[in-house]
Amino acid sequence: MTSAESAHVVQSSSPSETRKVTVAGAIGFFVENYDNSVYGFLAGIIAIVFFPQGAEAVALLFTFGIFAVSFVFRPVGGVLLGIMSDRVGRRPAMVLALTLMAGATTTIGLLPGYASWGIGSVLLLLLLRLIQGVSVGGEVSAAMSFVGEHAEPRKRGFLMSFPQAGSTLANLVGSGSAFLLTSTLSPAAMESWGWRIPFLIAAPLGIIGFYIRQKLEDTPAFTAMRDEGKIARNPLRDAFARENRRRLVLAFTLPMLNSAGFFVIFVFMPTYLTSQLKFTRPAGLLVAAVSLACATVAIPFFARISDRIGRRPVMITSCVAIIVLSVPAYLSLNAGSEALAIVAGAVLGLAFAGNYSVMHPMMLELFPSNVRTTAYALGYNVTTAVLGGAAPLILTALYGSTGNLLLPAFFVMVSAVGTAIAAYKNDETTGRSLTDFV
Repeated sequence: MTSAESAHVVQSSSPSETRKVTVAGAIGFFVENYDNSVYGFLAGIIAIVFFPQGAEAVALLFTFGIFAVSFVFRPVGGVLLGIMSDRVGRRPAMVLALTLMAGATTTIGLLPGYASWGIGSVLLLLLLRLIQGVSVGGEVSAAMSFVGEHAEPRKRGFLMSFPQAGSTLANLVGSGSAFLLTSTLSPAAMESWGWRIPFLIAAPLGIIGFYIRQKLEDTPAFTAMRDEGKIARNPLRDAFARENRRRLVLAFTLPMLNSAGFFVIFVFMPTYLTSQLKFTRPAGLLVAAVSLACATVAIPFFARISDRIGRRPVMITSCVAIIVLSVPAYLSLNAGSEALAIVAGAVLGLAFAGNYSVMHPMMLELFPSNVRTTAYALGYNVTTAVLGGAAPLILTALYGSTGNLLLPAFFVMVSAVGTAIAAYKNDETTGRSLTDFV
């Protein structure tokens, strides 16, 4: 097969196959992100269940510490499953990632609390969160490459936006289930058994996702690469080759706002509102749910715009919006009005959606097929571990020493500056053939 023929094959998936792959990617991303987000939304209750009574602030700090430590393993999972994806195939890596996530999340729902097993329950919770970190680290680049490599260039951003919207929808469902449970169950019932329900839902969701992914064929890009004997023997080493170094630097910097913004605006928001601003737990979850709903609806819209005018304008505009609106939005949250807090959450969700809609198409279009998922996963997951997973821990610790309620706004603003600079330095990649690399 010639290079020209390979390029044709890469772009020639039928519309029906592309739709099936996009739906499968969205469902799988939903399962992965639902499972991972439930811990963040129930952090306040997990702190009560898995740590000794009487030191709530310290318990919450340790709970977010476990949340952060799991992100250290995201780059490990990203590299291991990325190498698997680049050498064995995108689909096997996706299936393994989903199996690990569903199994770990279901097991968390079955764990005894500190009152029964003491420190043993904490250590098991940590182990299961580490498995979740490995799973999510490998899922992102494999699943997004799977969808993006099937899509035709002029619709790639739009089609890749559905897994992205699936991830925010998953967080919306996670926050919604937490809201429903905390609104209908007494605190005692919630701490006794109610918190387990969202985790146990992972079992049927995982089975559905596993079945769907097992039925799919691998991507044309990977199949062509395999048929031509162009599989990289060491994708991690090749990711650092001279021709990829600038791309790798961009892969570390482009996700800064994506990492910090997602976990601060969506996942940390309920805890911030309840523990620091003294909102009720249902009210905190409602604000996060509205923010997620606005982002979910807006993501495909912004992605479609990026297919027409370019990724860079959409990304930079979103960064500027976050920089300008973060402080006013957090001042509104601090006003103590639930209605005003909902409006502020909606504004932040819409401003962030532009970044979130084009983040993964930009990452996908940075690298050639033989190192794509490995390099993509490495840059994305390292930044997510530093600025995303650690964000709740950093902000909780800093608030304890400073009492500054605008810390989340400043954290997100600084990350937006970094992403804006990286987007400005990046080449425009909209419409790029995934084989057009020199």
